[in-house]
Amino acid sequence: MTHSSPEHPPYAPHTSHAPHAAHDESDLAAIAAGVERTNELLTRVLAEVATTPSTHAIFVDAGYVYAAAGRLVVGTEDRRSFDLDAEGLIDAFIDKARTIFPDSRLLRVYWYDGARRRIHTAEQQTIAELPDVKVRLGNLNANNQQKGVDSLIRTDLESLARHRAISDAALIGGDEDLVSAVEAAQGYGARVHLWGIEAGGGRNQAEPLLWEVDSQRTFDLDFCKPYVTRRAAYEPYATSGEGTGHQAAPPGRDDVRFVGAQVAAQWLGARGRDSLAELLPGHPYLPGSVDQELLVEAEALLGLSLRGHADLRRALRDGFWDHLRTQY
Repeated sequence: MTHSSPEHPPYAPHTSHAPHAAHDESDLAAIAAGVERTNELLTRVLAEVATTPSTHAIFVDAGYVYAAAGRLVVGTEDRRSFDLDAEGLIDAFIDKARTIFPDSRLLRVYWYDGARRRIHTAEQQTIAELPDVKVRLGNLNANNQQKGVDSLIRTDLESLARHRAISDAALIGGDEDLVSAVEAAQGYGARVHLWGIEAGGGRNQAEPLLWEVDSQRTFDLDFCKPYVTRRAAYEPYATSGEGTGHQAAPPGRDDVRFVGAQVAAQWLGARGRDSLAELLPGHPYLPGSVDQELLVEAEALLGLSLRGHADLRRALRDGFWDHLRTQY
């Protein structure tokens, strides 16, 4: 018969791993809790995304719109030869976007145009005051060509897409330089939809741009016609008849007066109210340097020399003063 001794206790089950098992169970519980918290967070995020409407913005290259709509409706791209109802056309673009993106809200309309020294014309000021519209200006060179507009479009389009401010962008333009803007926005997940204006023959949008966008849409003559009106007084300034060398009738006094107000807005924007205060005591006369600048700028806008039309030059000065006096 064998007797146990204190030095040699009877056999007992091995329990040296019990603390490790408890530790493992604790780790698993912590992981499970973390997974549960992550699932809850994802559920809340998905619910928020599901209840947050998509957002779209409309990017309008005004130079393209004027040229394409003018050519389609009145047969000329010369902006001096017709009037464009920008407010009505912008509303039409907004309504069209509402039907195309029914579950999306409008962020705003970006209207890109050119202006000398980036100073708003009277027309551009009116557009800038419209609700949900932001006017962005590039420069106009000596040949009245826009400079810097494409880079403005790219900057805005890329920034809004990067910050997830928009999910869809309606781009109205045709220049191949806009391809990089489209690629940048798409790289951040935004969809870019190219809208254009019907061309009488061929295309007025670059093929690489058409290839890059997510969808395309073209507005026809019936869509554009209500917003474009030919200016009878501007038809045409070029020589009439072949080889006659005679010009058509000059514009009316009201047209020239309006141009005078446009130049005044540019002049005031460039020089400020201090210069206006110095000018007012001389009314109705203008200093020679200001009068010469007014004439040069007006002739550039009109596309016509006023040197032989004293009555129109008086109307031009009247329009200039009309605008300045309303600003004092």
